[in-house]
Amino acid sequence: MTPTVVLGPVSRGSLLGALTAAALGVGFVEIRKDCGQATDSDRWVRRTTGPDYRDRHVVFGFRRDLVMAGDRVLMVDDWADTGATALVARALVEDCGARWIGAACVVDALGNARLRHDLPLRGLIDVRRL
Repeated sequence: MTPTVVLGPVSRGSLLGALTAAALGVGFVEIRKDCGQATDSDRWVRRTTGPDYRDRHVVFGFRRDLVMAGDRVLMVDDWADTGATALVARALVEDCGARWIGAACVVDALGNARLRHDLPLRGLIDVRRL
């Protein structure tokens, strides 16, 4: 299934996501960390992650009008470790009424095979090969 929007979390995910969106000819949305309403006056969707690889809980979000109901959304990032970013991105997409089609990363370091299947997440390189 081809996405209509690619999400990329700051910072390296923004670069990879924008390149992927350009290659596919679809829209791109940057997911920002710790964004506040003071960022601009538009409505934002926000969610807080479960613990990440540093045991932090991070608030991610984007402007609500950038992902529309009916969009098919792919998240692209450089590294997947706990899956926390992908899980919160999926929740944000669902908050917008759009369809999550999965996540892609350069390095797949997920220890949880079920999470890899449930997201679904695909990586270019398994961390065990590094």
